[in-house]
Formats: sequence, structure tokens, C-alpha cells
Amino acid sequence: MNRHSDFHYRQVIQDQNQDVLHKLSENRYPEEIEITKFIETTNTTDLLKISRSIRNKNNLRIITYSRKVFINLINLCKDTCSYCTYKKEPPDNNSVMLKPSQVLSIAEAGKKLKCTEALIVTGERPELKYREARDWLNKLNYKTLVELIADVSEKILKKTGLLPHTNAGSLTKKEMSMLKSTNVSLGMMLENSSEALLNVGKAHENAPSKNPKVRIKSLISAGELKIPVTTGLLIGIGESLSDVINSLLLINELNKKYGHIQEVIIQNFSPKIGTNMENDVPPSNDYFLKCIATARILLKNISIQVPPNLSPKIYSGYIDAGINDWGGISPLTPDYVNPEYPWPTIKDIAKITKMKGFTLRARLPIYPEFINNYHKYSNFVPMSLKKYIEDLIDNSGLVKGEYTT
Repeated sequence: MNRHSDFHYRQVIQDQNQDVLHKLSENRYPEEIEITKFIETTNTTDLLKISRSIRNKNNLRIITYSRKVFINLINLCKDTCSYCTYKKEPPDNNSVMLKPSQVLSIAEAGKKLKCTEALIVTGERPELKYREARDWLNKLNYKTLVELIADVSEKILKKTGLLPHTNAGSLTKKEMSMLKSTNVSLGMMLENSSEALLNVGKAHENAPSKNPKVRIKSLISAGELKIPVTTGLLIGIGESLSDVINSLLLINELNKKYGHIQEVIIQNFSPKIGTNMENDVPPSNDYFLKCIATARILLKNISIQVPPNLSPKIYSGYIDAGINDWGGISPLTPDYVNPEYPWPTIKDIAKITKMKGFTLRARLPIYPEFINNYHKYSNFVPMSLKKYIEDLIDNSGLVKGEYTT
């Protein structure tokens, strides 16, 4: 390419990118091919400037987090992801199947430390694969795992006032409806919309529940039921930047239709010893920052979270990429999904957040816009949950000041 044609090419790209920026500023979404080319041809520094600008327009210089207890209800799982150490096999001494009394003990301990969220996490439908899981449920007089979750969620609410938020993988519409009256929100990572990750040798080869079709169906069901949802992407598991963009555009389309996506987690893959991907390379910081910025640019009004514990030395830089939330942080329980990476203390997170010019505030596992009357959709908060929520928040919809640090 000669100098003249090179200049002409760069001018065309610049003009196209300006057109994309203009459309985004007017809340018009460019075609997929346009936005993909824009992200791929814009350097990371410029993308970060754009993402920060978008965040700052909609933000009162506040970064939020949810003060939680992590309730590891059962860590058996019918799937096997190539990067996961959460899943355990029944002979393993680290396999967990809690009794309701144990769950309540954890929630009560969290209440003493001013936690407001009870995060209930399980493996994906363990009772379908493991006799031990079925025996555990039968002994507790439950037919399904979701029945148990619904019951312990109600007990947590009534006895502690902590608000349950369940992440049990891909649930059916019927199962979600069973949890709506006791869970203020649900969580389920999309991880990526690319079916190529199901191929032989890829991250989700042995994890059929990670099929994007299955995950998308659950996200749609939550939207139809008006349940606030936290979803997210796992970055660095074999996807391309184009796959990330397509996944974010899909999330955005679902949210435009149902208005139920409250938060998107952008999580960096970290190789773990003993997994099939232990020798894989984690995403570069530049690529990860680009993914965060892309999420903020494409998902303007949805909260963007990055877990600070997975990048303990550099997580402050994610504020510069346009995030507005640190996710759930526990003063009591570890991150059972990533036990190799302890959470920073809330005091340290508050300090770093302040250094970046923001104030750390505690939120509930349901975001203020789903609580307050100005949300464009209705019925996101069942009557059964309103009193529990109102007891914990101030006029902003965030947690009362005494719970923040």
C-alpha cells in the first residue's frame, strides 16, 4: 500500500469511526459490522477515554459493591469446564452439601458483620449426575435442588433479613418463578455467545449447560418473569474480540426487550493448577481493558462490574476503564469459585476507590433503578420482598450509610 492509499484508508476508517461515535451519542446502535470494526480499529487508550466519559455522564462519582456472605450450598456439578476448580467429586473431602441449619448459621454470622446479601451458589444440576446429591436432597425431604434453594432463601429472609441472590446456573422458567418471591435477583454468567467454545479441546467441551442457546433461554425466561439478572462474560477462554462484541450486543438486545439485565460482570480468566487449561495464558491487560471499555460503550445504562480479587495488584485501573461496581465482597466467607484469590478488604477497596476520585457505597443485590418507581418497567420487586428491601436502603436506593464499611 503506497503512502497516498494508506492515508486514504486511514481517513475512511476515521470517518467511519466518527459516524459510529455519533450514532452512539444519540443512543442509536450501529450495525454489528460497524461497531466491530470501530472497536477493533480504535486503540485501547481512546476506548478507555470514551468508556470513562459514558460512565461519568451517568454516575455521581460513586462505585458500588454488595456486602455479602457466599453460601456454597453444593459444589457438585454435572458439567466439567476446562478452567474450573469449583466443582468437586463426592469422594473429595472438599465436596460440600450443606444442611439448612448450616446455611442459616452462615447468614446469621454475616448479619453481625452488616452483610445485606446472601449469595447462594451451586453446581449445575448435580442431582442429575450424582447419587450423593439425590440422597442429600431426599434426606432433607426435597425433590429438587431448586425446592431446597427456595426454602432456605425464605428462611434466610425471615430469620436474618439478608437478601438472597441465587446463582445455580441455567434454570427453567418454572424454576425461576419458584425463586422470584424470595430472591431479589438471580445470577447466571453467559460467559460467551460463541458455540465454538463447545468444540473438542475448547473450554466448554464437557459443559453442555454452557451452550449459549441454553443460557440465552434462561436469560429470556428471567426477562419474561421480570426478575433482575446479573450476567457476564469470561474473558480469555479462547474467544475472539469479535465474540466478545457479539456477546455484548446480544445482552444489550435482550435488555432492550425486557429491561432486566442489572449488571454485567467482565471477568478475566485465570489459569488454575489441576485443570485442563492450567497452562493456558490469561488475557493480556490491554485486551482485558479493551473488553471492559467495550462493555461500557455498548451497555451504557447497565452496571459494569469487574471482580477486584482476580487482579489484586492492578484492579484500581479498572475504574479508568469505566466500571461502576466491584461486585459482591465478603468480610466473612471466601470466594469459593476462586479460592486462590482472596478478596481485598472493604477498607482497602474504599481507599483505592477514593484515590481515583470516587466514593465507595454499598448496594443491595438488586440495583436502585429496579427498586425506585422511575424504572421504565414495573413489577421487578414482588410485594413479599419490598419490606426487606426498604429496611436496608436510603432515599438513593443504596444501602444505608452504617452498612457501607
